[in-house]
Amino acid sequence: MPDFALERAAGGRVAGIDEAGRGPWAGPVVAAAAILDPATLPDDLAGRLDDSKKLSRPVRNTLFDALQGHALLGVGIASVAEIDECNILAATMLAMRRAALALPITPDIALVDGNRPPDLPCPVETVVRGDSLSLSIAAASIIAKVTRDRIMTELAAEHPGYGWERNAGYGTKAHRAGLERCGVTLHHRRSFKPIASYLK
Repeated sequence: MPDFALERAAGGRVAGIDEAGRGPWAGPVVAAAAILDPATLPDDLAGRLDDSKKLSRPVRNTLFDALQGHALLGVGIASVAEIDECNILAATMLAMRRAALALPITPDIALVDGNRPPDLPCPVETVVRGDSLSLSIAAASIIAKVTRDRIMTELAAEHPGYGWERNAGYGTKAHRAGLERCGVTLHHRRSFKPIASYLK
């Protein structure tokens, strides 16, 4: 389970940063930044934070709501157009920078999930599998995942037939069937090979 060991080692005001949505065929990529205070974060909340992929949707939603009152948060989004223009990696770095800039204060250091440092207004330390190690990154992973899932649910209401409310834009069987029936939308990532193949 994640803890505050990395935050304590870093010192100062530490932001955890993570993203959601690098792999889907549709929708934006979303990043979040979270600053937690170990002195005030309730133990029962800290004990439930984990990599968002390990949590059920109801648990993620509950933790998302709880974090609003116990963390400083910033969210950054890179659009489908930006993904197609500059590639998914660059768009992810852009979303992370926007998330950091959206924080109400500038952190002294950012712990970023993964092995590639984005360009941030503070020093950066990358942490592989950071959402399983750092409570701040775990919190950011939950904020990013829930935010993106809610965006995809809203898009699903506008574009029914792809199952985005359930698959969040990933290339599931239902999504592929929707592409066969309904074609490619403005929210599909045309630079991704599966979508490019449908356009052909």
